Amino acid sequence: MSTLTLPDAPPPAPAEHKPTTAGNYFVSNYPPFSFWRPEHLPELQAALRRPPAPDTPLGLYLHIPFCRKRCHFCYYKVYTDKDSAAIRGYLEAALRELAFYAAQPLIGGRKAQFVYFGGGTPSYLSVDQLRHLTDGMKALLPWDAAEEVTFECEPGTLTDHKLKAIRDLGVTRLSLGVEHFDDHILEINGRAHHSKEIARAYEYARSLDFPQINIDLIAGMVEETTERWQECVRRTIALAPDSVTIYQMEIPYNTTIYKEMKAAGKLVAPVADWETKRGWVDYAFAQLEQAGYSVASAYTAVRNPARTRFVYRDRLWAGADLLSLGVASFGHLGGTHYQNHQDFEPYVAAVQQGQSPAFRALTPTAEERLIREFVLQLKLGHVRASYFQEKFGVDPRARFAQPLQTLRDWGFLTVAADRLELNREGLLQVDRLLHEFFLPQHRNVRFV
Repeated sequence: MSTLTLPDAPPPAPAEHKPTTAGNYFVSNYPPFSFWRPEHLPELQAALRRPPAPDTPLGLYLHIPFCRKRCHFCYYKVYTDKDSAAIRGYLEAALRELAFYAAQPLIGGRKAQFVYFGGGTPSYLSVDQLRHLTDGMKALLPWDAAEEVTFECEPGTLTDHKLKAIRDLGVTRLSLGVEHFDDHILEINGRAHHSKEIARAYEYARSLDFPQINIDLIAGMVEETTERWQECVRRTIALAPDSVTIYQMEIPYNTTIYKEMKAAGKLVAPVADWETKRGWVDYAFAQLEQAGYSVASAYTAVRNPARTRFVYRDRLWAGADLLSLGVASFGHLGGTHYQNHQDFEPYVAAVQQGQSPAFRALTPTAEERLIREFVLQLKLGHVRASYFQEKFGVDPRARFAQPLQTLRDWGFLTVAADRLELNREGLLQVDRLLHEFFLPQHRNVRFV
């Protein structure tokens, strides 16, 4: 007597983190940073002694760790207590660090194809400090051929004089850390600026003809409401920026909000749950699309895809070299990941002593490099199988058959010929889906 074999039921979707609890959810690299080790630093030294791989783009990142205030949700390495002498010493250390790298075979003679000033608050620096810093950087590693120079700004630090100087430095994308337009939301979340400073800075920046002005928003800040968020989206669209970046609020362990949660014995953060935050981002994307924007990744919408690009993101996610300078900064050179010292004094001291300020590193295996590019590029909402076949000699449809089928069973993914594509629902929660592609030893670990 024959028996029928029922098909296996699709696996259940992962348990959703409905309330916002502490931890890092945003996937920015692979393998996770917690696997980078000091004992791997000789691999970075060996990479620097080799010539660059043919046709590998080079990017330059500089972390400016100074701010007027520390936001309650901020998890970056920032300082609000440094005087002008300490800032000057830091900038000199960064230039000395760049000089060290420029003398290495991997870097010497190359030009940066993209440059990124991140923070902290790069616009915290004075005009004279900015000019001294960038003149020194250009002398060591020219960026006259750069496709993109990005500069992060806090609106309240921008004067007309400083904006003009930033434009004269060659900045092509001005990224305004707006986060919200409601003064109460800004104040209770620890932001240093107010809405009137946003309007003034944006108006003058637009008059200077920056090729791209980006506005950063955060969905789900403390005391956010649907009405306030909708008004925030409306005001964003009214300004008509070239691009909009939207992140969903998370509460990493080193934030002020987490410290307050821990002191009070609370496990759930005082912000919206993940379903609500996704709904708010979905609303923003829909409104932006009605206004003529195109959704270009899990976090970005652009007004004109033909001329609005994110070179830093796209090159980095495709394996470019990133020479990263400054305290706690993350880089990727010659196939090796590295991070600099996480504290101000050890970083400056190491550079002043002629030593590398890197304190941990990791060289991914070929399989890990494949996974890294696949998961990062999936954040764009789609990938081409042929790209990975040509670069890695691997068909991702076969290599990732099981997790891809899982995402299809959950209703988030379609596979059509060469194109693997996430739908909007999948894109809005892509960071938690990416773990399906991780190697077993990299799952369920702290990312940092």
